[in-house]
Amino acid sequence: MVRSKNASLTWSDVKTALLAFDRVALQGLVQDLYTASKGNQAFLHARLGLGHDQLQPFKASISRGISPDLIKGQPISVSKAKKAIADYKKAIGRPDGMAELAIFYCEEAFGFLESCSIEDERYFAALIRMYERSLEFVLSLPSAERPTYLQRLDKLRSRADHIGWAVEEELNSLWYAAAPDEHQGE
Repeated sequence: MVRSKNASLTWSDVKTALLAFDRVALQGLVQDLYTASKGNQAFLHARLGLGHDQLQPFKASISRGISPDLIKGQPISVSKAKKAIADYKKAIGRPDGMAELAIFYCEEAFGFLESCSIEDERYFAALIRMYERSLEFVLSLPSAERPTYLQRLDKLRSRADHIGWAVEEELNSLWYAAAPDEHQGE
């Protein structure tokens, strides 16, 4: 099927084109994608289970977005930090990895807030939403895997008392609504 030049292409068009590739050509295409960006490299390493720390490139992206070096003029980018988690989910999406990245996001955000003073309501709202997602990810794990993650989330609640913007109250509300202590026996 030939599309007009103005029609937008879809995944079906790509799949159809890939049918013409032999194994060597397909490997060449994947190699080209691999060398095109660090994001593609992180995706392939995670998807294929390569390397000893598959979360490291995703954590580095989270850190750059949520806890930038302001002295070097690096901008805050909540969306880039959240995109790193979404990219990991697409690559492999293991529940324990999702929990780790979401909690890491919160820890990095708290470190950033403790080191500088910002007054950005969207930043605080994103932190609260990520804390909520962290709880959801952790509570979806088998009960034997939860304690270390829950300890980290509980520690974040105590760090929130110096942040302001009602962050502590929101985190406490989320914590008690999720009732992680009650989920421990599941």
